[in-house]
Amino acid sequence: MNDLSALIEAELASPAPAGVVELAAALADPARDAVILYYGSTLRTGDLTGILDFYRLTRGPHRRGLRGLVERLLWPEVSYHEVETSAGRLRAKVATLPMATFQRAAAGRTLDTTIWARFVQPVQRVWSAGPGEAQEAAQAVSAAVTTASRFAAALGPESGPAEAYWLALFRRTYAAEFRMETTSRADTVVAPFAARYAAILPLAWQAAGVAFEVAGEGLRPERRGLPGWMLPNLMGKPLNVARILKAAFTFDGAARYAAYKVERHTGIEIAVTPWRERHPFLAAPGAWLELQKRRREMARAGALKSR
Repeated sequence: MNDLSALIEAELASPAPAGVVELAAALADPARDAVILYYGSTLRTGDLTGILDFYRLTRGPHRRGLRGLVERLLWPEVSYHEVETSAGRLRAKVATLPMATFQRAAAGRTLDTTIWARFVQPVQRVWSAGPGEAQEAAQAVSAAVTTASRFAAALGPESGPAEAYWLALFRRTYAAEFRMETTSRADTVVAPFAARYAAILPLAWQAAGVAFEVAGEGLRPERRGLPGWMLPNLMGKPLNVARILKAAFTFDGAARYAAYKVERHTGIEIAVTPWRERHPFLAAPGAWLELQKRRREMARAGALKSR
């Protein structure tokens, strides 16, 4: 185990909040799943009142038949869950994909940026089927870090502090993907863990075989042999749009997820009927009309009250 692997294993094995561990255990299917990873904004902030992000890595394909074929081309499968825990009701968005697919994407053997750009960030392993599966996940996350570090060297300045390379990387990947967040989100990703990112970059470059030298208070990587950015940049938005279109028909729990987001942002509760649960895409126009009606009613009530 090299220095980078040791650091990643320590992060993965760090204790998560009890409610998060309970939620992961409730999500896990021991007969199918290998590892569940917890990552994202709630890990960074510790605020469990929002939606928690998990990646569920399975031993094999999640689906069979036509949907299984779509999954292999446009992973991951996405689902929404609400679970009662000792920390109260927690909500989770779960991305599910085979461990082998995760490993390929983490190692940069696909044009997709989403895996290595996410899993270079802090992550915890909150459930695993056994030590072998736990080790596989740790190796894949280490690969994601080395892949991201090579792109950071390619996209960052000729020389500079570690933070400059990570900010360049995250700004480019946010811009390449079709996302609601702007490139300024990179600052909020790096800032809370600035010391961690500073420590991890030289270790990742060493593991990735990127030669570098210390230049004053910064670093200067050797740019020869680094990956190109043109194809991942060109493919980012089309891949994300395709996944959004796929999710419109395959997102398990989409109606409950949308209703929660609407209530959280507007204070208006939209009823999730059995029909809306089964047909979220078809139900969306009706739910939107209901939301607009409720907004008008609230506005009228507010206007009358202020008189």
